[in-house]
Amino acid sequence: MPPFTLSPLKFQPHNLILFTRASFRSLTTVMSVKSRIRGVVFDMDGTLTVPVIDFPAMYKAVLGKDQYFNIIKSSPSGIDILHHIEQWSPDKQQKAYEIIADFEQQGIDRLQIMPGAADLCGFLSSRNIRKGIITRNVKSAVDLFHERFGVSFSPALSREFRPYKPDPAPLLHICSTWGVEPSEVVMIGDSLKDDVACGKRAGAVTILLDETGKFDSPKYANVEHKPDYTVSSLAQFHSLLESNFDLTP
Repeated sequence: MPPFTLSPLKFQPHNLILFTRASFRSLTTVMSVKSRIRGVVFDMDGTLTVPVIDFPAMYKAVLGKDQYFNIIKSSPSGIDILHHIEQWSPDKQQKAYEIIADFEQQGIDRLQIMPGAADLCGFLSSRNIRKGIITRNVKSAVDLFHERFGVSFSPALSREFRPYKPDPAPLLHICSTWGVEPSEVVMIGDSLKDDVACGKRAGAVTILLDETGKFDSPKYANVEHKPDYTVSSLAQFHSLLESNFDLTP
């Protein structure tokens, strides 16, 4: 039996080039596939409307200055005031809700539509992309917003819907109502602790609206839930939707 020998491998540059080109084409195809978005869920205050409520002042009025500063030190992403109130006695809760209602009424009296909101919602309607709202404000404020804005959001869930955000339940309820997967929905808002956390827990794409760049501060570096994208305006969000996602209803 003749000895077994291996022929030396022959390097074929053209084969490598063809393989590389084919691989690049495949990689490009994979990379160019955009996530499908069939609905957008908005926060209301500070997202669809210009932020006019002085939340730190409201929290101090409800909690007292000492408790406010103690909580803010341990919770850099913000204070869940409604969660704290739920732990109190009925009488103390009632007083707290009255303070909150007073601040919210001031916000209603000065309600302004956020720049870029009308164009964005018109664009979404033209593409048959669903629009919803999840807010921790009261239903009367949502009704007034609809009246002033003249654009319909459905479902539009206020804090009367329990549990409210950051629990994912309201967003999952909207997804179920629409008949879509959470991964096919964008949640946009101006709060890490409420909007981004709600979206992340539900499995949606999350967008943080940060007009002033305040969330660039190092104190937010280690928050539990971070957004998929951060934008500084609704106009920028509009551009992001068009460039990064497949908007097929």
